[in-house]
Amino acid sequence: MVDRIAMIEPQNDHLHIFSKFELPRLGSVLLATILRRSGKEATAYFMKAEDVLAHNIRADLVGISTITPTATSSYRIADTFRERRIPVVMGGPHATFLPEEALKHADYVIAGEGETALPRLVGALDGDGDLADVPGLSWVQNGALRQNPPAAPVGDLDALPFADFSLLDSGKGKGVTKGIVRSLLPMQTSRGCPFDCTFCSVTQMFGQRPRARSRQSVIEELSHYDPARRSPFFYDDNFILNRARTKDLLREMIARKLGFKWTTQVRADIAKDPELLDLMVEAGCFALYIGFESVNTEALKEMKKNISIEEMETAIGELRRRRIHVHGMFVLGFDSDTPKSVRSTVSFAISEKIDSAQFLILTPFPGTELYRSLESEGRILDHCWDTFDGHHVKFRPIGFSPWELQKAQIDAHARFYSPAQIAQRLARGRREGFIIGMYANALNRRWKRQESAYIRALKTARPSEKC
Repeated sequence: MVDRIAMIEPQNDHLHIFSKFELPRLGSVLLATILRRSGKEATAYFMKAEDVLAHNIRADLVGISTITPTATSSYRIADTFRERRIPVVMGGPHATFLPEEALKHADYVIAGEGETALPRLVGALDGDGDLADVPGLSWVQNGALRQNPPAAPVGDLDALPFADFSLLDSGKGKGVTKGIVRSLLPMQTSRGCPFDCTFCSVTQMFGQRPRARSRQSVIEELSHYDPARRSPFFYDDNFILNRARTKDLLREMIARKLGFKWTTQVRADIAKDPELLDLMVEAGCFALYIGFESVNTEALKEMKKNISIEEMETAIGELRRRRIHVHGMFVLGFDSDTPKSVRSTVSFAISEKIDSAQFLILTPFPGTELYRSLESEGRILDHCWDTFDGHHVKFRPIGFSPWELQKAQIDAHARFYSPAQIAQRLARGRREGFIIGMYANALNRRWKRQESAYIRALKTARPSEKC
């Protein structure tokens, strides 16, 4: 019988922009919650591989959720448990898109959303049902690969339980990472995205038809937490996708006087609706993550972003006027990018007085249109998954050498987070921008020290296939 189940999400082993504020994705905790409700002894873990293995976890089944930069760690964890004759099931985006690779390290792979499939797999292992009836399941039987049809996306998100973070062990006691002031609270009010950016795997994982929780469901979950101790981060790919629904939710948060300070991700076209912005501020929004990506208009077309530079400028101005912290997300290295266009993108972020920013290297994640294109052209440098993290060059760009693109990314952070720029944010009264700037400046320098061997290899144009 499968009685004890450990759900594991490994943390990235490499230093990256969010290392200090690394958050678990919701999948492992939510699945542990579902299994616990079915009577199983389920626990979730979010920590580095070495810490997972040091815990001496005892389980009848181990579930591992992996994104591409944690695939290497996930495989190491899976191999260790299988050596102990404990079966392993893997899920998450990386395993979804490369199931045959994952099955070299796991007994089972579940593709896509796992809320229906994992309980069915556990039931089948307990003798209640058959593996052939588990949606999205891949496994090897008598030396042959078996793959079931994918599971339908969860239609009613309200039917899912609230993620129970008391089941999560992050290596520092129960719960999740602390933010600058309060503990961060990962939540999600919708899944799916109608847009289809070439470098994003969201639509392949969750579909292009957005699904949303009801206002009542979200409010009820929020009511379980203390706003003095928790700061929600809404994981939605675009929190304002359905503006009428979002306004209803915000009005209810205001009417209930919930008092949370929260943040989320949106697109730059949010500025088209001033009423929505005002409601967000009144409901407690203090910061927004916005994927501007680039000010190179050809790159915007290339990635199918469907956002103009004018819309970006308007959004930043409207948000600054409302004192909302703007975190700009930029991607460097599209085929139409050049050193000049990258410098222009950084200049834009500085001149528009964005509070904080990330300048990450275009990364071909499996499951994306970008990956398929670069793979077919033979332009991917290696498949060392642990460095598919936006901080390492993983393909041969057109407008740069690999080292030139890497240097452009390092210089972008150094310039945006220079001491002079950090001081200006403090002078403007942008305290959070100042604090993040101090952290990011130190992180950029520390990253270069830790990755010195990689940088030397890239400079000499001899990147190694050895991972």
